[in-house]
Amino acid sequence: MSLPADCAPPAPNHPAPLSPADLWADVQAVRQQAPLVHSVTNFVVMNFNANMLLAAGASPIMAHAVEEVPDMVAIAQAVAVNIGTLDAQWVPAMALALQTARTLGKPAVLDPVGAGASAYRNRTLAYLLAQGRPSIIRGNASEILSLAGVAGASRGVDSAAASSDALHSARALSEQFNCVVCVSGEKDYVLGPAGACAVLANGHPWMTRVTGVGCSASALVAAFAAVQPNAWRACTSAMGFLGVAGQLAARRVAAHGGGVGSYAVALLDAVDQLSEADFLATLSLQEGQA
Repeated sequence: MSLPADCAPPAPNHPAPLSPADLWADVQAVRQQAPLVHSVTNFVVMNFNANMLLAAGASPIMAHAVEEVPDMVAIAQAVAVNIGTLDAQWVPAMALALQTARTLGKPAVLDPVGAGASAYRNRTLAYLLAQGRPSIIRGNASEILSLAGVAGASRGVDSAAASSDALHSARALSEQFNCVVCVSGEKDYVLGPAGACAVLANGHPWMTRVTGVGCSASALVAAFAAVQPNAWRACTSAMGFLGVAGQLAARRVAAHGGGVGSYAVALLDAVDQLSEADFLATLSLQEGQA
């Protein structure tokens, strides 16, 4: 796969190249270490996110009471904050989770669901970023464009922009907050330090038709960041893992005449059962400079 125009060949100070074997090693690390992920996530996806983490080999905590957030973050290995079903009572818990993770040196992932859809949502995201900068931000193109202050086309929590449209905004966010930024879509772009850019071209359109798949991607990124200290590699591994599983699950469902209902279950099965051989044979990964 050739790199897009906005993702040029690697620079001399680009991080060490990743191999598919590196990414599979991170999959194995999640399965072997079973990291505990504290997710302050939304009502719509809570069950699916928890099941996705379990299928991958991680363990979920789905707690949002502000009174217990510090204790939960302390025992977890990573934090995922998702603003999907935003509620004023949850915002302090989200901020405290990000703050505590930063204080304790634990990875934290922010999923800016629906960024740009309302003024309140935008104010909340600005507040969260000011309170505790995340290690990784993962969102679709419209969300990343909005988060960077660019007027992107948005349809609520869905993206009407291509992931490549948000590369400039993603790089600006990465530099401003000194974090990894992932733009998900038909292709997933993972931007990291020194201009690093990983491009993943796996997945299937059905992944956009099952509620919670995108949010589960952020939870998986947190699980991988718990076992892989390089946040750029961790995010690339997680997105590659889910993309390959999503692609293979669709192939299996289609072979039996199924649709998106069957696909939701098949995706969890694929995450649970994905083999090294299938992962290495299916993964589409390219690296460059953005």
